[in-house]
Amino acid sequence: MKKFLFVLLSCLVVTYGGYAQSQKELRKERKENQKLSKSELNEKATRTAHKEAKKLVKEGWQTAPGALPIEKQLDKSYLMQMEYDDDLFPKYMMGEGMSVGQNYDGAKMQAMELAKQNLAGSIQTEITALIENTVANSQLEAEQAETVTKSVMAAKNLISQSIGRTITVVEVYRTLSNKNKEVLVRIAYNAKMAKSAVKKAIRDDLENKGEELHKKLDDILGW
Repeated sequence: MKKFLFVLLSCLVVTYGGYAQSQKELRKERKENQKLSKSELNEKATRTAHKEAKKLVKEGWQTAPGALPIEKQLDKSYLMQMEYDDDLFPKYMMGEGMSVGQNYDGAKMQAMELAKQNLAGSIQTEITALIENTVANSQLEAEQAETVTKSVMAAKNLISQSIGRTITVVEVYRTLSNKNKEVLVRIAYNAKMAKSAVKKAIRDDLENKGEELHKKLDDILGW
């Protein structure tokens, strides 16, 4: 039993350590992007988009008639992903979904729902990282941060339901061997609206734990 607990604890330490390291590397990358000029950001996004577009076309993906070429869609997507505010919080949250259906519209509808769930998960992750950063800056006590984080992590479905109108930045499809349609979509959501979605999802829970904590979170996150 002791051996099992030791292994479990070791796994938790390694997992948290990996998460903390990835967050540190992510913030470093975002700081580097922040230093780039608009033209440099455009160039970086275009290079990345070209590489992915080439891969998608090779795999049989195409756009619907009248839509922008794959590379142009991806170019816009990557440029939006490289924009951050002063807190290194994304200006646009992104979500992606893929689904297969007998017809295009059905597959697209399901892909959009999956993208929204993915978006809710991304919002959770970003808000949690922001909360952890406020603890590091001594703006929020560790116990308070734990309370807020638990509320955020338990609210994925509520966040998803609170998400308003999204922007579809990538929409491609391919026809499978059985004639079914596979649709891939990537959606974007304004960061301010994303924070509002979280606020709506966890307000009642935080109010039950204390109005003072709720007001403090409002101040820290600019809600």
